[in-house]
Amino acid sequence: MNVDLESLLSISLAVGQARHMDAVLPLVVTGLTEKAGFALARIWLLEKPPVTTQNKPASKSTFLQLAASAGRSINDGQLWNNLHGEFARIPVGARKIGHIAERGESLRLDEQEVANSHWTAHPDWVAREGIKGFAGHPLVFKGEILGVMGIFSRQSVSQQQFQWLRLFADQAAVSIANARAFEEIERLRERLELENEYLRSEVTQNFGGFVGLSPALQNIFQQIELVAPTDTNVLITGESGTGKELAARAIHERSKRNTHTLVKVNCASVPHELFESEFFGHVKGAFTGAVRDRAGRFELADGGTLFLDEVGEIPLALQGKLLRVLQEGEFERLGEDRTRKVNVRIIAATNRNLKEQILAGHFRQDLFFRLSVFPLDLPPLRERREDIPILATHFLKLAAARMNFPTPPLTASDLQTLTNYSWPGNIRELQNVIERAVILSRGGTLHFQLNESAISPAPHETLAVPSTQKEWLQSQRPAIEAALKKSGGKIYGPDGAAALLGLRPTTLTSRIAALGINRR
Repeated sequence: MNVDLESLLSISLAVGQARHMDAVLPLVVTGLTEKAGFALARIWLLEKPPVTTQNKPASKSTFLQLAASAGRSINDGQLWNNLHGEFARIPVGARKIGHIAERGESLRLDEQEVANSHWTAHPDWVAREGIKGFAGHPLVFKGEILGVMGIFSRQSVSQQQFQWLRLFADQAAVSIANARAFEEIERLRERLELENEYLRSEVTQNFGGFVGLSPALQNIFQQIELVAPTDTNVLITGESGTGKELAARAIHERSKRNTHTLVKVNCASVPHELFESEFFGHVKGAFTGAVRDRAGRFELADGGTLFLDEVGEIPLALQGKLLRVLQEGEFERLGEDRTRKVNVRIIAATNRNLKEQILAGHFRQDLFFRLSVFPLDLPPLRERREDIPILATHFLKLAAARMNFPTPPLTASDLQTLTNYSWPGNIRELQNVIERAVILSRGGTLHFQLNESAISPAPHETLAVPSTQKEWLQSQRPAIEAALKKSGGKIYGPDGAAALLGLRPTTLTSRIAALGINRR
């Protein structure tokens, strides 16, 4: 074997041009075995963040993970490029590799020492392969140990070769650090592109916000103001089309996380076999079609908020992994052993009854408790009929402007028809009905396509557009006082005032408080 400085420099030149870890590490070990003629060359990397060599030795709780291996047996020609097995994971301080990492010092063994069981786990392998020398160097960059480079030679390693290998190890450490930095820059760039793409799509999909004056809506605003500044997980419930995503966005925008992204996942639209990849990401080759590494939604939302829409659609098999992220803030990409940490606030939403799902065995109870720390129940549109004229006017102006049509008149008869309708599809249905009417009218008379069976008078509700919230509240006083008198001041129950008025008890309670009515 003729190992000289020139051959090591040629390897260093090739290694220095690589930009990714999966290219740098194989170039180092294959260069040492194929160009420099060593029997076996390996690189182990510290799993935990690098530790300084200045009076701060690596903790024994850390491990060295085998990251690259090259060489060949002289007996059966077997390649030594397997990264698994007995020496794939070495505790810092154990054997010669762990010894080098612990002390941050190089180690050279001659023929007699390398066969000593104190340094070698398998002296029979040393004898069988004709190993006569070992050289190990810590991979150090800016005072921090990144890992260890170990070389096994079928000839003795001279002091000069040992020193050259020290220089080579220093160059390899620089290349490893540069590759890590380059990969981090690429990761951040890809994440920024993902965020920009995500935000662009969000801008095209959503416009406007909550519109209305009803006490039920004001109550929702109050709850949002209470929970938004905290990091508490929120479970938003309500029928489809009640504005669950708007509520999630309002919470995020009023939170301390509003400088980061609000990332949305519609769990109902993700194929079951892709849930894990969608949530946690995957590495290249993890499955057919995984042509490159991809960050999942949790990683994309790190530091921000993750909105899990239709959370009841998450497969039971994946709910345990979701629970682990919520409890520990840790996950692994699909096909990867590396554990990643995230700091994400969860806002979940569903139109399902999750308690019934739990009883049916379709949803984990512990996950439900973790998600529903602060429940937020959005009222259906039929329980806030006073907002229908305001919403109709709002959607009419938006639709006409978007289609470049003159704004058609919204008559009192139109408002009566819209207010009397039960709106099973809630606000989303109202928006669609208005938009369809604008298209058909082309600036003329509006005609609404409604299910006639769902139209019925709405007692105790004001049909005209209220000029102020105070004016509307005062118009409700007679009906509320009459209902309270009839129920004897009772609000809850089938014979309570809320049932008589066709309202939720919480909605009625908020109106009573706003009007200052004495229940007795």
